[in-house]
Amino acid sequence: MDLNKIMTVSGKPGLYKVVAQTRNGLIAESLQDGKRMPIFSTDRSSTLEDISVFTYEKDMPLKEVLWAIYQKYDGQEGPDPKSSSPDELKTAFEEILPDHDKERVHVSDMKKIFSWYNILLEKDMISNPEEEEEKEGAGDTEKSKEEDKPEEEKKDETTGEQNEKGKE
Repeated sequence: MDLNKIMTVSGKPGLYKVVAQTRNGLIAESLQDGKRMPIFSTDRSSTLEDISVFTYEKDMPLKEVLWAIYQKYDGQEGPDPKSSSPDELKTAFEEILPDHDKERVHVSDMKKIFSWYNILLEKDMISNPEEEEEKEGAGDTEKSKEEDKPEEEKKDETTGEQNEKGKE
């Protein structure tokens, strides 16, 4: 799940996908209704990749929390933050992330996280963060293997043939 292009904007409901960059900020498209709007550099906004949840040990990235919710509800919709009581949300969040910092993670934060989860689930944007790291890592190991070879053995990137340098 690539959360670098998904953002939240203070004072505006829902999540937005970055579609373009302008001189003054960004153009973002709402994940709920598809409407586009400008996000200015003066607006308080954050990508979901930059958000984490306070725990007693270390902060947990939001993508890991979303994956834990996905596993808990077997890929089904989570609690509805609008109709669930604060106690229901606290209980559900406690089951998902038992070591969250109860003094710094408020019910309003839980509402946002469950709301974001339901939006991302509806758009089929939730995946296992560990599998993504393995895929990214596999691509990196191929590059590093090529970089470790002596200059004579490296392949020409355009043709895929071995470099003729040093062979005469």
